[in-house]
Amino acid sequence: MTSRVTEIPAASSEEVHAYYANRLSRETDCYDVFESMKAGQMDFVLVDVRSEEKYRDAHVPGAIHMLVGKMTRSRLEAWPQDTLFVVYCAGPHCNGTDKAARRLSELGRKVKVMIGGMTGWADEGFAYVHGGEPGSVAGVNAAA
Repeated sequence: MTSRVTEIPAASSEEVHAYYANRLSRETDCYDVFESMKAGQMDFVLVDVRSEEKYRDAHVPGAIHMLVGKMTRSRLEAWPQDTLFVVYCAGPHCNGTDKAARRLSELGRKVKVMIGGMTGWADEGFAYVHGGEPGSVAGVNAAA
């Protein structure tokens, strides 16, 4: 007799490795973003894709604000073509990051989603920055 867990055979270790390697090429998490920022290794542009009002209320330190509809080829010319954009929104209940990742990739840009978004950032106990103009980079060390 088999359990509900084993009634469908597990994938091979090679298939599991390929699956997660592929997934990690598209995603990062709040802890990795925080640790990279703390170490001064912010080799990516962190982008908050929520509304301007929500960005002003609270956002991840070092994040700029850019709505998906404002992601245009001309706006992105401010960054070199090989720049990695890391996008986040409210949290797991929000698909704003998916829309942003789709849009940036349509424009030929590298992108990863910060899984968890604002909810994940709070769950880790990291501080937010309050205020600031959308598009500005505010307080990169505020959470350190």
